[in-house]
Amino acid sequence: MAKYVDGFVLPLPKKNLEQYRKVARLASKVWIEHGALEYRECMLEDGKPGFGLPFAKLTKAKPSETVMFSFIVYKSRKHRDKVNAKAMNDPRLKMEMDKMPFDVNLMSWGGFEMIVDA
Repeated sequence: MAKYVDGFVLPLPKKNLEQYRKVARLASKVWIEHGALEYRECMLEDGKPGFGLPFAKLTKAKPSETVMFSFIVYKSRKHRDKVNAKAMNDPRLKMEMDKMPFDVNLMSWGGFEMIVDA
């Protein structure tokens, strides 16, 4: 069975890293409890790959920001839709968008069908 992944990329003010980590830890618990297979939050460490478009440039991150790459793994898109419906209605995640530790308008998001799983 092919798995399904929700992927996220966003610039994050470095000063908000601990607040972001707190929100991400809570979100990881919620998504896993509602059935997600994996939940990962990753902070850019090597931003100069030597080729291609660096994430900092892609996200237009400022020098005071880092880039976060996150993904959640599901059994399928149908499974993702069920898990997300439960997670988004979980009262633990009810927070005001203006209190997020990053600008939600700069976050990129998409659902991806996994084509290689090694």
